[in-house]
Amino acid sequence: MAFLELHDIHKSYYLGKEEFPVLNGINLNFELGEFVSILGESGGGKSTLMNIIGGLDRNFEGQVIFNDQKLDHKKEKQLDNYRRGTIGYIYQSYNLISHLNIVDNVLVSLNMTTLSGSERKKRAIDLLKQVGLGEHLKKHPNQLSGGQKQRVAIARALASDPQIIIADEPTGALDSKNTAEVLEILSGIAAQGKLVIAVTHSEEVADHGTRIVHLVDGKIDGDTRIKEAYPVVDEKPAFKPKVLSATASYRNAFQHLSFNFWRNSLIMLGTAIGLFAVLLFSGLGNGVSAYIQNQITSMVNPQSVTVLKNPSGKKSSMTKLQQSISQYASNPEKLLIKDSQVKKLKNIKNVDEVEPGYQFSTFTLAYNKKTQNGSGFQTWTKAYASDTVKTGHKPGKNEIVIDKSQAIALTSDKTYKKLLGKTIKLSLPWIDAHNNPVQVTAKLKVVGFANGGQSGSITGTNYATMKNILEKAKATTEANFVSVNADNSDVVKKVAKQVNNIKENGKYVLGAITVGDILDTVNQYVLVASIILASIAGISLIVSALMIIVTMYMSVSERTKEIGILRALGERRKDIRRLFTAESVFIGLFSAALSLILAYGASILLNQVLYKIVKFNMVQITWGNVLFTVIIAIVISFIAALLPARRASRLNPIDALSAD
Repeated sequence: MAFLELHDIHKSYYLGKEEFPVLNGINLNFELGEFVSILGESGGGKSTLMNIIGGLDRNFEGQVIFNDQKLDHKKEKQLDNYRRGTIGYIYQSYNLISHLNIVDNVLVSLNMTTLSGSERKKRAIDLLKQVGLGEHLKKHPNQLSGGQKQRVAIARALASDPQIIIADEPTGALDSKNTAEVLEILSGIAAQGKLVIAVTHSEEVADHGTRIVHLVDGKIDGDTRIKEAYPVVDEKPAFKPKVLSATASYRNAFQHLSFNFWRNSLIMLGTAIGLFAVLLFSGLGNGVSAYIQNQITSMVNPQSVTVLKNPSGKKSSMTKLQQSISQYASNPEKLLIKDSQVKKLKNIKNVDEVEPGYQFSTFTLAYNKKTQNGSGFQTWTKAYASDTVKTGHKPGKNEIVIDKSQAIALTSDKTYKKLLGKTIKLSLPWIDAHNNPVQVTAKLKVVGFANGGQSGSITGTNYATMKNILEKAKATTEANFVSVNADNSDVVKKVAKQVNNIKENGKYVLGAITVGDILDTVNQYVLVASIILASIAGISLIVSALMIIVTMYMSVSERTKEIGILRALGERRKDIRRLFTAESVFIGLFSAALSLILAYGASILLNQVLYKIVKFNMVQITWGNVLFTVIIAIVISFIAALLPARRASRLNPIDALSAD
């Protein structure tokens, strides 16, 4: 039985509805060890016949039988396997991949074999040395002569140890010396027991083989044997073909990206700027949140729960509770907490101290004919952090702690510390038991200075002193807030929940505010602002994605012939898609790396400037931000490559090979 058989092959091309027959009933048998020359003039159907034999052309009538098995040209997977393991192509125009050196050009075929990496490279070099290119291994195709390029093409065709070598006008672009050398190499291949089929219009080339098939107008006009086929040695192959691995696809993509790195650098820079902005705004949001948390926790004990009257009678969040309280700002009587309600707080589990207190919205301090108005006077409780008083100590009987800024206003920036131990006058408006306004005044000794900074002033005396002052002024002495201190920070939320659940007459009477509630609310606002800023910056990422899409489409157009070569060597559509998506993902990764460098550089500069103002690093880029940026870069670049990669994979290999 023949090794390769063609039965009644018919092929036509169509221009509109008009049919142009190319092959008209071709019947041919081929044996291993033959060097068959298919001779004919241009337009006679030689190349079309080669495309059918090579598994590139799928639209024809007839049968191709290979090694006693019918080759179904409707099954793309079978054709891919056939080309990968059986066919080696040698083209008149060489069809080498320009961005690869000659070793890598041969490795394109060897990457689809079971050989190890080192074995593949050794075989590629050995084959190139066999065809006389041992001194040119690092050169690219544009650095070689025509004869040298054809030798590379021959080495690549032999790389996967195929049984059939198809040479399409292999000497058409060569001088007489190189033609003779190439023909000797082809004869040597046939002598190794392989089937060599050469398409030519040259009688000289045809006479060099073992058999000449003459093709005229799509029909066999003659089939002449010049000499017997070479003997076939039955040897088991040293390796087998296999599908291209993902690693090889990524390596090929990286090689092309490296070759055109500077051309793609502007795209990477544009994408990196968008990623940098998103990363920087995220880091700024982290820094602002951390700064606010630092400011709050530096003044407030995290184990403290502030209890206020709930005038709405409904269970409310912190924000709604504050809104409800603000509605009664002009009627403070509605916000007073009864002694019986304070006792209920003492019965809550996990509470070690309950301190009723007073909060006043406005007050006035006077010293040596100077006055200073302030807001937020409050009696001292464990709610304040232990280091709130920067100079002096917390207030005792008839004592007061005032804010550093107030001390400076009452004296001067250089002499304010002399106020320590001096007596100042406190004045503030309050109400009596009948909700009538009362002016409350007292003289108190300054025993400490607090530094509220940008978080606001801190001024206060202790509860006993304030209650005594109110009694003397005949003002109401009911508290308007209670500080509840939890056993430990782990039960703060639990304690707050119990406070919120206290009812009287079916209504919720109290509401709890914790440091965590404050931070959650503030952080929510910061997060929203960060997302808005990052989204605005993200617009540039959309532009970057469009740039990547355009670049990938241009790459597909520029590499159309390469796509045809890869498909002819046996790569699947999947491999072509992966090649282009991988290259796009590499662009995304390089962009992400560049954005990280820019972001960290900018954060260092900004922190140096802002630290002088707020004594805090305001840009804090976390590993989570970095990971998010890398993922976004990969996702954007991958999505951007999908359509161009799909287009590349769907190109007809024959059309791709004929592209300029």
